Amino acid sequence: MSTTTTLVFGASGQLGQCLQHVSRERNLTSIVFLPEEQANILNVEALQAVFQQYQPAYVINCAAYTAVDKAEDEVEIARKVNRDGAENLARLCGEHNATLIHISTDFVFAGTGNTPLLETDEAAPISVYGLTKLEGEQVIPALTSQYFILRTSWLYSEYAGNFVKTMLKFGREREEMKVIWDQVGTPTYAIDLAGCILTIIEQQNQQYGIYHYSNEGLTSWYDFAVAVFELSGLPTRTLPIRTAEYPTKATRPAFSVMDKSKAKTQLGVAIPHWRESLKVCLSRLEA
Repeated sequence: MSTTTTLVFGASGQLGQCLQHVSRERNLTSIVFLPEEQANILNVEALQAVFQQYQPAYVINCAAYTAVDKAEDEVEIARKVNRDGAENLARLCGEHNATLIHISTDFVFAGTGNTPLLETDEAAPISVYGLTKLEGEQVIPALTSQYFILRTSWLYSEYAGNFVKTMLKFGREREEMKVIWDQVGTPTYAIDLAGCILTIIEQQNQQYGIYHYSNEGLTSWYDFAVAVFELSGLPTRTLPIRTAEYPTKATRPAFSVMDKSKAKTQLGVAIPHWRESLKVCLSRLEA
């Protein structure tokens, strides 16, 4: 196999599908997409066989337990996937001299501040999901020095289930929607994130470490929904509600806007504003 082979774990999820989309656009042919059924990140023997077969130069970990509320009841399952899975891949990357690109989340932060979060700010998760994703981040550096951890937020795209597609569905079915306005963050078009990941590989970047990547700007879930309806021409009336009016099992960060200065400087990526990327996604969904 080529020494530039890239393995993508969790290839059937939203980001995995976006990576397939962007790799086709860029005509990248040395990427092997591995769905969970073919290469479960908890099955060490299967992973060893895959690494042995392909001898990858890069490994992208899109596999994750992302059911935020369910994780409060399924702590061990979430931990196995988000921590142990990351550990398994990091160990094999270290043994095979491969670079690991691991996806993490803004949920590693408590979200109690009001200024954009830096990579060096204290991680203090307030949910099981956030905690297990942080644990996944923490096991990696002990096993390999060649890693990129990309924290992202509010992912959506044409693929899989996500907030934008849900709002479009409800917007066509309902005259009125109530959406939380006191949680502030940044939507991220998963196609843009996929582009960032593939740029790291194409440029053979070695500025290893933790990075924040979301689209530019900030918004609330309420304003995000309003933008979806507005740009789609849906007449849905949107009402803002507080988090307290829509209780969930897991607590979410109130403010999880991340500073992307490091990614722009060291990864050399241009990051679009969330509203511009939303327009692109909606145009593709409506095409």
